[in-house]
Amino acid sequence: MATKTKLHPRNQHREGYDFMRLVAHTPELEAFTISNPVGRTTIDFQDPSAVRMLNRALLKTYYNVDFWDIPANYLCPPIPGRVDYIHYLADLLSGSNNQEIPRGRHVKALDIGTGASLVYPLVGQSEYGWHFTGVDIDSAAIKSAQQICEFNKLNIALRRQNIPENIFRGVIGPKDAFHITLCNPPFHASMEQANKGTQRKWRNLGKGHSKELNFGGQNAELWCPGGEMKFIAGMVEQSMEFADQCLWFSSLVSKKDNLQPLYKILGKAKVADFKVVEMAQGQKISRFIAWTYIKKSQRSMYMNGTSK
Repeated sequence: MATKTKLHPRNQHREGYDFMRLVAHTPELEAFTISNPVGRTTIDFQDPSAVRMLNRALLKTYYNVDFWDIPANYLCPPIPGRVDYIHYLADLLSGSNNQEIPRGRHVKALDIGTGASLVYPLVGQSEYGWHFTGVDIDSAAIKSAQQICEFNKLNIALRRQNIPENIFRGVIGPKDAFHITLCNPPFHASMEQANKGTQRKWRNLGKGHSKELNFGGQNAELWCPGGEMKFIAGMVEQSMEFADQCLWFSSLVSKKDNLQPLYKILGKAKVADFKVVEMAQGQKISRFIAWTYIKKSQRSMYMNGTSK
């Protein structure tokens, strides 16, 4: 496949999918491979089983995850884009670490909405050795994540958020300290909106009408009251309570129009600094917003564990 030069320089998937290597590590993938019109090997990305098997092969080949699976109808995340978020977060943390990428288990990361796939902790731990804590409101998602950890003998902490309206409350304890939080928030504001978005995707793929939801995905993964904007606004509001317990808070922002309102919300929260980092996967542009309450002069001390 053509080189995906828009992915992060450290992203192992910049040159596309090496199906020969993937099949060598996961022979079951071969049954799902097809040839595209120009004769290159690929899979049918509209087939959930094929996408799940591709993810399993990618995680095994590149991230040393021997076992990976998710329950039916849960989101099957695109690995290259998820990995990009982790790499750009590492760059962000390097700014508080004498421009060196921080590696090792002393770096604490909190994944809000870790999901059944546990994808961010899996790739982040493999790439940088960080210690991850994954949080989710869905008990089945937590159970799936626990099974992945147990099968692969991974030390990833998992916490259930029992109150859906809460994000950081109830999961960040008084003695906790994190260097980074990350989140892929629910995009849609209602189930109806999620369904419309799904139908639009299927029409764009020339597949007509479908009852399939976003090629997998539970309600909490796809929508919440007020959608992405309200979710991130709530995240900013709650982050104020834990201002001295986390160096950088962050969240993906799917809709560019949400940035301006978020700037105002961050201003009212009196953050010390915030950044928007753009990422690109092929033609698709994505981004995340990150904010901190820690003054620049104190960030290296926080990074090195000498300041909470």
